[in-house]
Amino acid sequence: MNAHPWLYRLSLVATATALCVVVLGAWVRLTDAGLGCPDWPGCYGQWDVPNTPEAIAAANEAFPDTPVHVGKGWREMVHRYLATGLGALIVGLGAFAWRQRHRPGQPWRVPLVLIALVCFQGLLGAWTVTWQLKPAVVTAHLLGGLATLSLLWWVTLRSNRLGAGRLARVPGLGVFLAVGTLVAVGQITLGGWTSTNYAALACNEFPACSLGEYWPDNADFGEGFVLWRGLGVNYEFGVLDHPARMAIHLVHRLGAIVVTLVLGGLAFWLWRAGGLGRFMGVAVAGALGLQVLIGIGNVVYSLPLTLAVAHNAGAALLMLVLVTAIHVRRPIA
Repeated sequence: MNAHPWLYRLSLVATATALCVVVLGAWVRLTDAGLGCPDWPGCYGQWDVPNTPEAIAAANEAFPDTPVHVGKGWREMVHRYLATGLGALIVGLGAFAWRQRHRPGQPWRVPLVLIALVCFQGLLGAWTVTWQLKPAVVTAHLLGGLATLSLLWWVTLRSNRLGAGRLARVPGLGVFLAVGTLVAVGQITLGGWTSTNYAALACNEFPACSLGEYWPDNADFGEGFVLWRGLGVNYEFGVLDHPARMAIHLVHRLGAIVVTLVLGGLAFWLWRAGGLGRFMGVAVAGALGLQVLIGIGNVVYSLPLTLAVAHNAGAALLMLVLVTAIHVRRPIA
């Protein structure tokens, strides 16, 4: 028996909303609007952005270190509103799945995990603001958003059951998928660390890093990967010097080589399986190739906003494809 049709519909809507939240969050961060509202959950002490001369003057007096920028404030608040709506959808999905848990084939455990995850995401969102864009927190917030998206897509696929377990008999595929997914998550983590430390253009050439050098001697890896620097520091626009940022960028490039080799091998393995596996192999290769091209374009064209946001969306697409591949490999008990 299939899962209740409304579980599929709710999870599909929540998945689409989560994708919008992830992409919008990237846009907020890349337009330097992460501190568009210096407090949380409101904005300068109110539930919308100050937009009258009197309200702006009062907000500037209350927060003298962060004067009101109406555009940035609205970008931040729209993201919060949409994330709140996603949280409500996930709570509703979890409650519905729990009520239907005795129905054969009904996925209910992951929806409950999602409720805990989205609550933790809210906490990370608050820390992102109150701890002033601390890179470790912002990177964790990115990973939490992609985890939420991936788990919602998993619930959607398992509720619909289309193609579930079709590739269960492909030898070695389960291990290959596990390794590929871990490598992809690792590279996304490095990408988040690169972005939150404003290191995306620390190497401004391709394939070389800078001034024709592929591996500059002055790259400071020790400083670039200090995960915790205490509180009370404003990390907007970064606090690292250029050698540390360059080290982060170089490691991200190395990660790109590793993920290309591993996921390229996974795509070939799927292709060899034929049938649905061939389709999934093309999907993995396509999502991977798109990400690589966008990443190169970000360097070559000096990080245009459209490509920078697309790189985040591409990471989300890659995770959705990998989750789909796991779904078609794993039968439903």
